[in-house]
Amino acid sequence: MQIEQTQWSPSAGWQPKPPGRLGQSANLLLMFGGTSLFKEGRYFQQIAQTYPNAHILGCSTAGEICGAQVSDDSLVVTAIHFEHTQVKVAHTCVDKNRDSCAAGEYLAKTLAGDDLAHVFVLSDGLNVNGCDLVKGIIRYLPDTVTVTGGLSGDGSRFQETLVLLNGDVSSDSVAAVAFYGDTLKVGYGSLGGWDAFGPECLITHSEDNVLYKLDGQPALTVYKKYIGEHAAGLPATGLLFPLSLRTPEMDTPVLRTLLAVDEDKQSLTFAGNIPMGAHAQLMKANLDRLVDGAVGAAKTSCDALGDSAPDLAILISCVGRKMVLKQRIEEEVEGVRNVFGDSAALTGFYSYGEISPFAPNAKCALHNQTMTITTLSE
Repeated sequence: MQIEQTQWSPSAGWQPKPPGRLGQSANLLLMFGGTSLFKEGRYFQQIAQTYPNAHILGCSTAGEICGAQVSDDSLVVTAIHFEHTQVKVAHTCVDKNRDSCAAGEYLAKTLAGDDLAHVFVLSDGLNVNGCDLVKGIIRYLPDTVTVTGGLSGDGSRFQETLVLLNGDVSSDSVAAVAFYGDTLKVGYGSLGGWDAFGPECLITHSEDNVLYKLDGQPALTVYKKYIGEHAAGLPATGLLFPLSLRTPEMDTPVLRTLLAVDEDKQSLTFAGNIPMGAHAQLMKANLDRLVDGAVGAAKTSCDALGDSAPDLAILISCVGRKMVLKQRIEEEVEGVRNVFGDSAALTGFYSYGEISPFAPNAKCALHNQTMTITTLSE
């Protein structure tokens, strides 16, 4: 595997140098950037001409990761030449004719193959139900095929998210790249690092990703009670207090990020389904444990590689972690770098949701407020 990485920013232009070294040999290009850059289409034509044989997959973000640095409103380009691995891409839209689960099923059926090893998926972050998307994808894939990825972002604005595939930039869409062959080793890991507080409550009324009642009481009333003075800043301050969900079917509890509140209905809308009958508990940030969670995800993602060192690590962390860590945000990326060493190329973004199993042999799921890492070695 050969990798070329560069980044464009308004202040510095292309650093360390403009894209182009791999040229025609690149067969996959990952691109993560600010929403405005994706809407303008800036540099897309230049990049497509520079790598004429590469599939180009990317999305808008809530922050870009390049090496051990985190940036906003930049463009991170990672060109990859796989020597023995074949890649194939697929794209679909989510609308009244195809819901999120059906979109996942379509991608899985389109990308299925006897030697399929892994699927990496990028989705609209606002209008796609990530839980249903994952359910649809894994329904038509064998257990031996792993799935990772994330939901695109829009900074802290939550207005519009975009997905890119081969020059087509759109919202309400999902795109994926599949890897085929037996020479590619794939690792993955996903950890949070949040601390629980308050009592565990039973979800007594919910519909999809909208929570109405906890222990028979209006959900918003209960939520406000426990976050205290932070209730005045809702829904933005909800990023500081995700909800942990536990059901008998789950291998490990999952976190859900608050997206919106409805004062009239006293309801909470989260970035993922909230099943009735599940047990929920509020979480709060512990800055050191957030960084430790990122390091733990990196170590877990190395386990599947055995003695092989990762050539590429794709880091997808949550916008909520970025808002909590603030000036310490690069500490979690630096912690990952320390695990992998300098030989691995690091790319990725801050998201509205992360897709991955927690660890090897666990079920794939949508997560919020985690650092999720996919490692590739050929």
